[in-house]
Amino acid sequence: MPNISLDDIEDAARAALERHGARPWIAGEVAGAIRKAEAVGNRICGLYYLESYCRQLQTGRVDGTAEPVVSRPRPGAVFVDAKFGFAQPAFARGLPEAVAAARENGVASLAVGHAHTCTSLGYFTEHIARQGLIGLGLTNASPIVAPPGGRSRVIGTNPIAFSVPDGTGGIAMQFDQSTTTVALGKITMAKAAGEPIPEGWALDAQGFPTTDPAAALGGTLVSAGGYKGWGFGLMAEVLAAGMTGSVVSRDVHPLKAPTGPPHDLGQYYLLIDPGGATAFLDRLQSVVDAVALDEGGRLPGQGKRELNPVQIEPAVWDQVSWLAGRAP
Repeated sequence: MPNISLDDIEDAARAALERHGARPWIAGEVAGAIRKAEAVGNRICGLYYLESYCRQLQTGRVDGTAEPVVSRPRPGAVFVDAKFGFAQPAFARGLPEAVAAARENGVASLAVGHAHTCTSLGYFTEHIARQGLIGLGLTNASPIVAPPGGRSRVIGTNPIAFSVPDGTGGIAMQFDQSTTTVALGKITMAKAAGEPIPEGWALDAQGFPTTDPAAALGGTLVSAGGYKGWGFGLMAEVLAAGMTGSVVSRDVHPLKAPTGPPHDLGQYYLLIDPGGATAFLDRLQSVVDAVALDEGGRLPGQGKRELNPVQIEPAVWDQVSWLAGRAP
């Protein structure tokens, strides 16, 4: 497989998005998120989504020219109307105001409404943590999860992300995970590769466990930890939809479909300033030390390094080049 630099990945993604109708600054924000996903091996949220972004720009399912509108209806609450555009530029526009609100009040919320899928939620909470704030993020998605004991799809994979600053501009810990046993993208990638999935990931349309990704896509995914994960998924649903005025999962059409109504998704973030808690860094270090007592023990995200260059499948890079208007 060819080794592609992160600069080349970001440049090609930006060119492809601009070529299909995104404004330069908007394309730049989305391309930066794609770069980060590829750098940390999160391919489901990287170039994997670029083709659908480009197609949806052409069909109008996402507005690549939308200018997000930022407001602060309360001292500790910031709202960004994404105007059915991409989530990345909407977050970028709202973050400075939300950071200011958190520093003024100790805690603030950042609600991004009427947005396209944000793909990697941890990308955003990491930006919060690099401002020296604790970041908690939640979002919802197209319906694929039934309640325990049921078969009707009610919520999406509804991820939760949490990032903690280390006090020196870095990240002490970070996790970004769906509230299902596995992300939906891993099922679709297994289907495309003609590979089975492990038992325990999904149920078929009749509610029975399956290792067939096609049957899983026709059925439902399993909540992580059963009813416990189901509860976290519902929490994400209520906050992501209710606090942003966006749609509930049952009203979200398949995210990668080229046509259809806008995603109209919400992302909800809490920003917590640990500066007012004098013991925070001391207690954080105690947790870090406790985790390190056993060899191999680590905090989520600890030790993760960015790769540069990145190995990209030839067919994927050919597609990216074609989308960008460049000969493969």
